[in-house]
Amino acid sequence: MSETKKTDTVAQAQVPKQASAPEDAPAEREVLLKVEGLTKHFPIKKGILQRQVGAVKAVDGIDFEVRKGETLGVVGESGCGKSTMGRVITRLQDPTGGKITFEGRDITRLGTGQMRPLRRDIQMIFQDPYGSLNPRHTIGSIVSAPFRLQGVQPEGGVKKEVQRLLELVGLSPEHYNRYPHEFSGGQRQRIGIARALALKPKLVVADEPVSALDVSIQAQVVNLMDDLQQELGLTYVIIAHDLSVVRHVSDRIAVMYLGKIVELADRTLLYESPMHPYTKALMSAVPVPDPKRRGQKSERILLRGDVPSPIAPPSGCRFHTRCWKATQICKTTEPQLVELRPGQRVACHHPEDFEDQAPQDTVLLSAAKKASELVPDAVLSNDPAEPKKAPAAEETTAAEETAVAEKTAAAEKAPASDTPEAPEPSETSEASEATEAVEADESTEAPEASDTAEASDTTAAPEAAEAAEAVESSGEKTGPGAKTSTDSAKPAGE
Repeated sequence: MSETKKTDTVAQAQVPKQASAPEDAPAEREVLLKVEGLTKHFPIKKGILQRQVGAVKAVDGIDFEVRKGETLGVVGESGCGKSTMGRVITRLQDPTGGKITFEGRDITRLGTGQMRPLRRDIQMIFQDPYGSLNPRHTIGSIVSAPFRLQGVQPEGGVKKEVQRLLELVGLSPEHYNRYPHEFSGGQRQRIGIARALALKPKLVVADEPVSALDVSIQAQVVNLMDDLQQELGLTYVIIAHDLSVVRHVSDRIAVMYLGKIVELADRTLLYESPMHPYTKALMSAVPVPDPKRRGQKSERILLRGDVPSPIAPPSGCRFHTRCWKATQICKTTEPQLVELRPGQRVACHHPEDFEDQAPQDTVLLSAAKKASELVPDAVLSNDPAEPKKAPAAEETTAAEETAVAEKTAAAEKAPASDTPEAPEPSETSEASEATEAVEADESTEAPEASDTAEASDTTAAPEAAEAAEAVESSGEKTGPGAKTSTDSAKPAGE
């Protein structure tokens, strides 16, 4: 009997209820896991009586669905609540609020005894390969624990099945009697993967499954998990920091920030046209291994400041303290996760590459003005909502523009008169400010004869009075020859 047929025979004899046709799952796309308003708060207690004075809002109201046979990737900065979310949906930690539905059954408040039959269907690969394995037990005892706890007797014996699982994840069957301290971090993670896949579960939550592995073998483990998904009909929720790995293995991707899902979209839509500013900043950090682009200007978006504390998160949109598009509505009103495009849900008042959801609010916050200094000009120019916010960003109003225009006109008329008078100190400062603005606007044009005359009219105001007196004494004219007269007047003034 071949190894493939033997494996299929063992799988059918071991857990017949868990077998599912992998080709039927993508076609049906039934909802396997549904999460509604999930929250997880860790209380902060102080004093002798241990009174609660606050709470760490690790997960603060998230909604998503996972369908059979698909892979949902979860990305975000460290501390955003990804690992806590994974532990809560597997019921390793009790949720503070919300609802978790697995295969149509509410498992939010099930006890330990009621969850035991469901443990064979829901498994988890932990992030820390050192803390997830008991150092007192051998590898054979660790991997065979699911069979012992669930009362499952594999065909051919437990030892033979454990050795097959070790070989399946790239380890030698001879490692059966060794202890965890004899393995490296990557090998320990493979042992954890073998333990999670022992009972052929329907849902596997993988918390950083390849982060502890060498880069040379990360692709092997990712391809192994992909093959096992097709063979056993598995459904994955993969939590990772490596955006390239998430793009390779995921069907849909959820982006988390400070306990919230800010964007949930298909893999192609998310990487080609991210709509949330935070998602766009994450995608800009992905390095492109192209030597031809080494000398080109990078469009990486640098976010200002650190992630706020989950103990007291900001009001409204939690990203508004670091966002370059934040307005007053972002500070006061929390955006809802709505579907703006087919297959793409975003929680943002001013999404990227899409029509503005709050066009009436165009005044940028002071934090947004500072954050825009770190954003490349190419990103700001591609933003369709930016022209609305440009006047606010420059802090220029219609009244100020009118005042500047009047000052400019007054400054142009003053030197053209036949009997120029010395300007007052207040008029001098206003004229100098107006002429500096005119020079900045006309700096791109080549100077001609008429431009030379205008340049002489916009001479610094403190020298205007001295130049006028010099003209009267020498009898020279103003106008086209103003440059000559001004040059001759400077030595006299000095």
